[in-house]
Amino acid sequence: MEEHTAAQVQQLTQLVLHSSLEELLRAGARKMLQAALELEVDECLELSRGTAAAAGRQVVVRNGRHPQRELVSGIGKLTIRQPRVHDRREGHPFTSAILPPYLRRTPNIEALIPALYLKGLSTSCFPEALQAILGEEAGGLSAANVVRRKKVWEGEFTAWQKRDLSGKRYVYVWADGIYFNIRLEPERPCLLVLIGATAQGHKELIALHDGQRESKLSWKTVFQDLKARGLEIDPFLAIGDGNLGFWGALREECPSTLEQRCWVHKTANILDKLPKTLQPDAKGLLQQLYLSATKEAALKAYDRFLHRYEAKYPAACECLAKDQDVLFTFYDFPAEHWRHIRTTNLIESTVSTVRHRTRQTKNCGSRRATLTMAFKLTLEAEKRWQRRHGYRLLDHVIAGAIFVDGERKNAA
Repeated sequence: MEEHTAAQVQQLTQLVLHSSLEELLRAGARKMLQAALELEVDECLELSRGTAAAAGRQVVVRNGRHPQRELVSGIGKLTIRQPRVHDRREGHPFTSAILPPYLRRTPNIEALIPALYLKGLSTSCFPEALQAILGEEAGGLSAANVVRRKKVWEGEFTAWQKRDLSGKRYVYVWADGIYFNIRLEPERPCLLVLIGATAQGHKELIALHDGQRESKLSWKTVFQDLKARGLEIDPFLAIGDGNLGFWGALREECPSTLEQRCWVHKTANILDKLPKTLQPDAKGLLQQLYLSATKEAALKAYDRFLHRYEAKYPAACECLAKDQDVLFTFYDFPAEHWRHIRTTNLIESTVSTVRHRTRQTKNCGSRRATLTMAFKLTLEAEKRWQRRHGYRLLDHVIAGAIFVDGERKNAA
């Protein structure tokens, strides 16, 4: 009984100390913010001290304080009375850079709501989650904020779809079609995703289109829209799976672009046509096709695979042989780029966050909502994309240098 009472006392003591610490932090933050606001006004007054109006009065003077306002921050609510300034200058009225008008939540709190939503938290769970993170006093942060934020995202997505692409150039592009379920529609939409690598080695989302499956017509619409907005130069290499719609559209709209099939998709398709007992050995042999140091060694591994499996498993060999001419294109580009241009893993890893979000919320309610969410999640992922390994070699690719087995052959 005594031990239980002592534990309760210790828990209560810790709770009191924790509450006192939070209150101390809030009080300190409140004082620092108030002092910063006062200093900001003092500096403005000092800078304008030599300027006088026609009547001889100072053009910038203090004018009491604004009504009390509450600012929601990461450590709770802060009550602030902001100094008021009477600014008679034309065209340059004083506005606080520290605490802009109508700001009710600090930027990190504003970013918290969309971040939680995009990472998979359902809107119905927001009040409880925000209370756990920010405390019971975190007001004004409800699911309604997410609904309003989604409207803003839709506007951003619409503007992004119309952005000017004049002067843009992409050396490599990755393409894929991603299917999602939608609660309010019987058909699964296909998001056509196109990501590119610029001449400086940066990766960017180029297009996100609501396609009719992965048809040639849908992909032609994507390319024609990009050209209409100023994208005039064809990429040097396109990477994608064996979908015929994309490649047919690419050959018509970007005839000079070389083709590279995704080895991850190709390997999965081949193994699917083999018995499970043979798949480990077959996978090891397939890896020799795209991990060999030279194209000659890769083609020898290619012949060994056909010789080993052609008699009993012709479907698997046919799946490999039909794309032979576009499976080894990467050998004609810098070896430093091979790990990036052999697969569409860049798209798969990025879209996995969208899949997670749709699973958490049991799918989106409309096609537009799915597109908008995919757009925002991809832009978030884009912030973490690293510059392409060996990006300096992109200049040589653009200049038309010849690479054999990943090594430049026409160097001086």
